[in-house]
Amino acid sequence: MIILVTGAGGPTGQAVAGYFRKNGHTVLGVGRDDVDLLDRAAVQALADRISAEHGHVDGVVHLVGGWRGAKSFAETSLDDWDALHDLLIRTLQHVSLAFEPLLRKSQNGRFVIVSAKAAEHPTAGGAPYAAAKAAAEAWTLALADALKDTGSAAVILVVKALVNDAMRAARPDARFTGFTDVNTLAEAIGDLYDRPAAQLNGTRLDLTQ
Repeated sequence: MIILVTGAGGPTGQAVAGYFRKNGHTVLGVGRDDVDLLDRAAVQALADRISAEHGHVDGVVHLVGGWRGAKSFAETSLDDWDALHDLLIRTLQHVSLAFEPLLRKSQNGRFVIVSAKAAEHPTAGGAPYAAAKAAAEAWTLALADALKDTGSAAVILVVKALVNDAMRAARPDARFTGFTDVNTLAEAIGDLYDRPAAQLNGTRLDLTQ
């Protein structure tokens, strides 16, 4: 399979890319220094190159993330909203618009985003983050509607937060209760290929349960 991983330079991206490579798939990793995902033309050019080389993609795992928050609702900075809009929504829009045609050509494709419980239960100080995650989910569900008559599916995976080995090493006394390990996330993404696309398309799978 041909798997595109955006946000591939971070610990989560490395875990997901490593999982698919280990299982014999071709991974196209895109990090911050490779393509500016805020540049619509650059993302389209990436899609065009992949189309010319491979003809389709079997997976787009969009892992560009970020978090900002405030001590209280009234102290929320709309600069945080602007930043999170770009990170969590605009990059998703560019990637999904460019790669939807390539997913349509796959016999068993998956488009995956990682959302957060915060989208369901926003906190007073986390309004920009929760709103951006909710918007990203809605956009992904629209993509799912576009893919409903194809062999591909758009899926939302929900976590409380993610944890990796570097975080554990930096905070050896922290318990990270309810967090999802990045390797567990990678396996969950891989497991999506074991279920029919029609069964998965437009679903929101909670990894905290």
